[in-house]
Amino acid sequence: MEAPHTVLRFWFEELTRKEWFQVSAEVDAGISAHFGRTHLDLARGEVAEWRGSPDQRLAGIIVLDQFSRNIYRGTPLAFAADWIALREARLALEAGADMGVPEERRAFFYLPFEHSESLADQELSVELFRKLGDPEYLDYAERHLAVIREFGRFPHRNALLGRESNSAELDYLSKPGAGF
Repeated sequence: MEAPHTVLRFWFEELTRKEWFQVSAEVDAGISAHFGRTHLDLARGEVAEWRGSPDQRLAGIIVLDQFSRNIYRGTPLAFAADWIALREARLALEAGADMGVPEERRAFFYLPFEHSESLADQELSVELFRKLGDPEYLDYAERHLAVIREFGRFPHRNALLGRESNSAELDYLSKPGAGF
């Protein structure tokens, strides 16, 4: 298993903000090769040693929330560790860990709430991103909240998760830019 500082160095020093959020087979393959085992261990619940400091907590959340999407892109497993990432994000916020890292890194404590299909989590996401003050993150949080308010879930996940889309969701999905 890679150490938390290795995760943070890779994420914040080797990748750009664009690479964090844009689909790239090369980035996905690199994350899978270097951090696949770490992700598997954390997804199995081996997270205690990743709670010792704000940086360790942040690294664990990045592995569970972000790396899942890279390693398992296009499969249901991309979302399988979301509940663990969300639990760890809640514990981190309760401990004030988000305030223990540089401001530009805090968004990664908040993204598990944005990725949740719970309305309460979405509302918290918007509140957290509003306080963070980054207009781009806030815009995405508000767009995620709007989808959950309208549909109660993310329709763009339906096919991957074996869920049937209703007519309103199909209409939404037919529009350019639907999904995230």
